[in-house]
Amino acid sequence: MGRAGLNRKTALATATLTLAAEAPDIDILSRFGGSAFGFNHHRGFTHSFLGIPLVAAAVVAFIYLLWRLRGRKTNNPDLPPRWGLLFAFACLGGLSHILLDFTNNYGVRPFWPFSERWYSWDIVFIFEPVIFGILLLGLILPALFSLINEEIGARRKARAKPAGRLAATLALLGVFACWGVRDYEHRRAVAALQSRNYNGAEPIRTSAYPYWANPFRWHGVIETPAFFATMNVDSLTPDVDPEAQMQIHYKPEETPITLAAKKTYLGRVYLSWAQYPITESEELQIDSAENGRAAYIVRFRDLRYDYPESPARATLGAFVLLNRDLRVVEERFGRSGTANTR
Repeated sequence: MGRAGLNRKTALATATLTLAAEAPDIDILSRFGGSAFGFNHHRGFTHSFLGIPLVAAAVVAFIYLLWRLRGRKTNNPDLPPRWGLLFAFACLGGLSHILLDFTNNYGVRPFWPFSERWYSWDIVFIFEPVIFGILLLGLILPALFSLINEEIGARRKARAKPAGRLAATLALLGVFACWGVRDYEHRRAVAALQSRNYNGAEPIRTSAYPYWANPFRWHGVIETPAFFATMNVDSLTPDVDPEAQMQIHYKPEETPITLAAKKTYLGRVYLSWAQYPITESEELQIDSAENGRAAYIVRFRDLRYDYPESPARATLGAFVLLNRDLRVVEERFGRSGTANTR
């Protein structure tokens, strides 16, 4: 956005936009409070409409401090910093961060703390190599062409304005085009999932989640009254379950153990975030349940990340360890295993 023209409006625009676009992820520091606490505050206040102006103000204050330490010097003396405009650019950078996070299937809570509801567009993977490549080319191609011109002896006229505007503009347009294709194919995938029944049951809810790079391949999740079904979808056809790998996940019965786990801090946080949660409980060996140690483990996972080809399930899962009295021994966001709890 800076190279597309905003860096011609005020000095320090690119630095401000860059820092402001990254600053919301400072919430990673919440992990020092534990995995459950970090999970609860990830994409929280700093990713909200209320938090963006405050984060932007902190970024502009930091830029101002650096400007003063440098003796109030900028690369272009004829383009002074305009602090009000830089604050607006910082807010724009923060909003771009929310938008990018909204496009993937993890989601954001833009109305926090007034609403804890998660929103997600579900059209691109958490890391999308196509978009990354488009933006990277928009940054490096102008420098590459400049080196080529210097190599062949082409003369460059002195320019007061920074270069790279055309490449940056085309890169942004490329990102929008990618989103457009992804959104169209996503709608086709969801429509295909909604148009059929599953083992004779009508779907209550259907979702399609992206694979990386391939805009025509989607991970479908369907909820029926008795079970969840997961499968791949080819939106180019569109064809539901083209590899005949549909998996059925029956909804487990509630027990005092699962209910106790769901009422824990981590359980409440996880269930507020998960779109298709599944719980699995297991009784641990007797020797580890003595003296108030863990007697049960309850695992949480979200089927939107249960990709059929994924060898490691529950990458974004969680678990709660309970003793015989159903009191919490440990709660953690992340993969769980029973090897260290038995």
